[in-house]
Amino acid sequence: MQIAITRQVSLAIAACELTYLERMEIDYALACRQHQQYCDALAGMGCQVLSLPPLADLPDSVFVEDVTLALDEAAILTRPGAASRRPEVEHIRPVLAEYRTLLSIQAPGTLEGGDILRLGKILYVGLSGRSSPDGIAQLAGLTAPFGYTVQGVPLTGCLHLKSAVTQAAPDLLLINPGWVSPAYFEGFRLLEVDPAEPHAANVLLLDGGAVYPSSFPRTLLRLEQSGIPVTPVDVSEIQKAEGAVTCCSLILKS
Repeated sequence: MQIAITRQVSLAIAACELTYLERMEIDYALACRQHQQYCDALAGMGCQVLSLPPLADLPDSVFVEDVTLALDEAAILTRPGAASRRPEVEHIRPVLAEYRTLLSIQAPGTLEGGDILRLGKILYVGLSGRSSPDGIAQLAGLTAPFGYTVQGVPLTGCLHLKSAVTQAAPDLLLINPGWVSPAYFEGFRLLEVDPAEPHAANVLLLDGGAVYPSSFPRTLLRLEQSGIPVTPVDVSEIQKAEGAVTCCSLILKS
């Protein structure tokens, strides 16, 4: 059983942190409907969805993945690089404590879950503006007792590592080679996004298939042609907040 922890959209989402996107008007009601459809897709693919209430004073709190790395052995509470997001950690702490032993990244280190791509026992971490070398070193120390190794990965032109590469199948990664070098991922088959869709490298792999934004039809076709069962979802309003399908849920195996 996979448990998907989600959080409803904050009424303040229009005040979200933005780094690489220009600020656009976000239709709050539509964002809420799209988020519910996203949760329905997770449930339809076999996840037990735990929907947490919205946090009116934390605009980015819908992006629950950024405040935690959930491993089978423990959960690491992160310390977001964006100071406005750090209060989100205390809101997720009691929820995760029901499922995992909790470990924490400490100041002055910073780390965001969107920068962490777990492939087996290797944790690839984006060297981004949100995750610092100190935070990455702390992650290595916390996870080494469980047999994990940590590999820092340079990025260009994107917010998080999982903006540039995600796992689409057990042996296949979806990647934008303009934002991250494929050389870091030897041993995996690589599927490049369509050049016309640079933001299309984010796919959420679940036991029941993959969830993927419907706004990238060319790359969606590439995934389908690769034999990957895809459930398309419209998350266009959430994408305006520099969000994606992986960051809207925290997936745990029960």
